[in-house]
Amino acid sequence: MNTETIIEYAATYGLKIAMAIAIFFIGKKLVQIAVSILKKMMTKAKVDETLVSFSGNIFFGLAMAFVVIAALSQLGIETTSLVAIIAGAGLAIGLALQGSLSNLAAGVMIILFRPFKLGDVVDISGVIGKVEEISIFTTSLTTGDNQLVIIPNSTVTGGNITNITAKPQRRIDLIVGVGYGDDLKKVKKVLSAIVEKNEYVLKTPAPTIAVSELADNSVNLVVRPWVKTKDYWTARFELMEAIKTTFDKEGISIPFPQRDLHIIEGNSEAVKKAA
Repeated sequence: MNTETIIEYAATYGLKIAMAIAIFFIGKKLVQIAVSILKKMMTKAKVDETLVSFSGNIFFGLAMAFVVIAALSQLGIETTSLVAIIAGAGLAIGLALQGSLSNLAAGVMIILFRPFKLGDVVDISGVIGKVEEISIFTTSLTTGDNQLVIIPNSTVTGGNITNITAKPQRRIDLIVGVGYGDDLKKVKKVLSAIVEKNEYVLKTPAPTIAVSELADNSVNLVVRPWVKTKDYWTARFELMEAIKTTFDKEGISIPFPQRDLHIIEGNSEAVKKAA
């Protein structure tokens, strides 16, 4: 190969290589600027930080794929087959990661629609706990006995979500059973005094105390005071204890399941036959 041929090849391919390199680096810089603008816009719109980061990474990866293809095309490399290979690989990966993609889509939905936030106490798929982390693929809860439960986001969005601490106030629902021989007016008066005395019970909405059922062994009353959500369990425990101790002092009975055994005295032969 003579010098003229080398110079000709260098001039032809050197320019293409230089153009490909320029396309790559300029394209990469433009993509970085576009990602930065996208993140700023999403942050300004108060989109969750996790989704902002995730969206930026996805956009960067897709845009850089186009930049690389454009750079290879400048070198004279046939990119049609390359695009087909990438598309086929993407489809295969998508099918293989179908469950993960489902969790990812569910994570985006959770972050966008915000059925709960960090620190909320929720009931998800029968698990009650405090929300510790919301990621793209999973949601982490800490239960009352300090267990960490990690739930796939597809499971979170696939069932009912109960946000226990979403509202500032909650109603305590208690059922109190008394004997049929007890004075209902006295019982209601005692219950009203117990509820009014509790420091956590709110004046508004007013508590409800009423007879709800004439059961087999007791007359059941509902006691429904309202409290601040953060005071729910403290107030409930205090009310239950106060009802028991006050009923004992006031001589009000709290029925419990029991059986009465009646012994019939009579002819010994009849008793033996009955036995």
